[in-house]
Amino acid sequence: MSLAKAHSLLFEPVQIGPVTAPNRLYQVPHCNGIGDAAPHVIAAMRGMKAEGGWGVVCTENLMVDAYSDIAPFAMQRLWDAGDVDVQRLTVDAIHEHGALAGCELAHFGMAASNRISRELPMGPSSRPILEAIDPRQSRVMDKSDIKAFRRRHREAAIRAREAGFDIVYLYCSHENSILSQFFSPYLNDRSDEYGGSLENRMRLFHEVLADTKDAVGDRCAVAIRFSVAQLQRHRIIERDELRDIVEATANMPDLWDVNINDWGHDSATSRFAGEGHQEDLISFVKQVSDKPVVGVGRFTSPDTMAGQVRRGVMDLVGCARPSIADPFLPEKVRTGRVDEIRECIGCNLCISGENSFTTMRCTQNPTMMEEWRRDWHPEIVSRIGSPENALIVGSGPAGLEAALVLAKRGYDVAVAEAASDFGGRIRRESALPGLAEWIRVREHRLLQLRQMANVDLYHSSLLGAEDVLDFGFENVVLATGARWRADGVGRSHYRPLDLPPVLTPDDVMDGNQVSGHVVIYDDDGSYLAAALAEQLLKQGATVEIVTPHETFARWTRLTLEQRRLRARMVERGVSVSQEFTLSDATQGQFTFVDGLTGQSVTREGDHLLMLTSRRPDSALFDALTQQPLAEAGINSVTPIGDCVAPGLIAHAVFAGHRLGREIGQAAQDVSYARERFSLNRQAAHADAAE
Repeated sequence: MSLAKAHSLLFEPVQIGPVTAPNRLYQVPHCNGIGDAAPHVIAAMRGMKAEGGWGVVCTENLMVDAYSDIAPFAMQRLWDAGDVDVQRLTVDAIHEHGALAGCELAHFGMAASNRISRELPMGPSSRPILEAIDPRQSRVMDKSDIKAFRRRHREAAIRAREAGFDIVYLYCSHENSILSQFFSPYLNDRSDEYGGSLENRMRLFHEVLADTKDAVGDRCAVAIRFSVAQLQRHRIIERDELRDIVEATANMPDLWDVNINDWGHDSATSRFAGEGHQEDLISFVKQVSDKPVVGVGRFTSPDTMAGQVRRGVMDLVGCARPSIADPFLPEKVRTGRVDEIRECIGCNLCISGENSFTTMRCTQNPTMMEEWRRDWHPEIVSRIGSPENALIVGSGPAGLEAALVLAKRGYDVAVAEAASDFGGRIRRESALPGLAEWIRVREHRLLQLRQMANVDLYHSSLLGAEDVLDFGFENVVLATGARWRADGVGRSHYRPLDLPPVLTPDDVMDGNQVSGHVVIYDDDGSYLAAALAEQLLKQGATVEIVTPHETFARWTRLTLEQRRLRARMVERGVSVSQEFTLSDATQGQFTFVDGLTGQSVTREGDHLLMLTSRRPDSALFDALTQQPLAEAGINSVTPIGDCVAPGLIAHAVFAGHRLGREIGQAAQDVSYARERFSLNRQAAHADAAE
């Protein structure tokens, strides 16, 4: 297979100031959830992107000094010379495969509470800290502060050049940037030459841009990351002024990296925005600047990517989430293997890592951030030395991923699915409103499995223990899933409740028609309550949601959806009651206890839908443990995914992938490599003194 003619322009080189990108596919800066806590993990992750063909691979925010400490959010640092070697690990990993390395220098200003450094927060004015609940305000920067900030930013740019970066960013995107805060007439009420008119409010930005160009522009391209539209409730800059800033700065940088604000709109889930959704808002930048422009839009289709370039929307196609889902997307396009692209589903699990201060993960790509820790490659698995076979019972996310990895390793694989179609919970959940793109988890795996000669797929095949024995396979993998409980056991109730007949999510996803008024009791707190409500509304039911949690759909705060989901419920006429715990139910009447007052309240409805927890389906495993497995030639029986520990789809995919790689291996107490810091106190003090 070879590169399609329609996609060939994606592999044209692009001049960016003094450097040249080898192609137009550009991994824009994105967070990783752990900052600089594990430098080898980060370097291996970025290096894998470069190996996969991205022409430019960028870091996330690199904080320029101790006055920009945005903890607990995990960012990397470029404070002093000691950080240069850490960054050089990443640069070398990127350069090894011929890509350019970019870094995003950032100062968070009045968004940073400086909880760890304990320096005073600062900004153009005194305001409550933007990115924290701390009852603290920023101090007003005086002229000496501005001068010191410019110096520290310039020094950080020089350190970036010393580390080997090819592109050095000024971060002016979202309200978290000190430069954006100076732009804002709402956050900047200064009366000196840095406040008042837009020209004055741009002054620091233009000074820092000139400083950076002067310091490193001979060897490094200088880029600006800038939000050209603000869609959040509390805008800090009006749209006309945003365009004015771009026009006034048009040809000063070597590259414009443009997006929209806030983060929930910029990185909108597939529930709220489709591929290329930013085009109408960012396309004007190419009209006013002669410099290369990179934009984003959760691009997964090379046709759409090429269209963006061909129509003059952008010069380089920016991807963050799609590069996480498939680090080898460019290589697959280049070699004509477009149907093998592991497309992003827009669930924002990756972003949940940043918002929960943990390692970034991906539903589609279980190897993400495991490149160094477990030595996992997204496209390569070790082959077995002698023939073996495996029966996979269940074709949900765990079963399909296990089947694919085992088949790639050389196992003869059979997949038996009880339902009339493959996909398990993916097939069912993706049929709910807003979750359609999630079917990609199934489609990517099924497409490959159907093309493999060593794989047999059987649907409508409900297997019992005797059937499994009759198969005669050496390895049996059980991915039989879980079903939603109807007895109320969940986070707010540890024991079953005495309930009348109730609905569960499975009843809705099984296609049962429901009418009348439905009260959803959401003790799950994930993405499902809103999706189930919309499905019931489509059937003509009326819906209200009651949750014992302090906020509605609290998991979705991590995926940037919570506020928009709540707004959608209001638009659809779905009322939401928070901190009410179910205490009793009879037919048509449901009693809840107000978590704040302790008083009981009653809701009336035709149906109570219990969204609480799931019961693992371990029946087949339990039955097999009673059978003479060795006599049947079975070496191993391994349950995986939801039939062991129900969780997110990503948990199931990871379980399937891990089983595929590690089947037959002895379990280890610590299953991945860890990075440890030096405890050389004398050296640490010497670094601090420098």
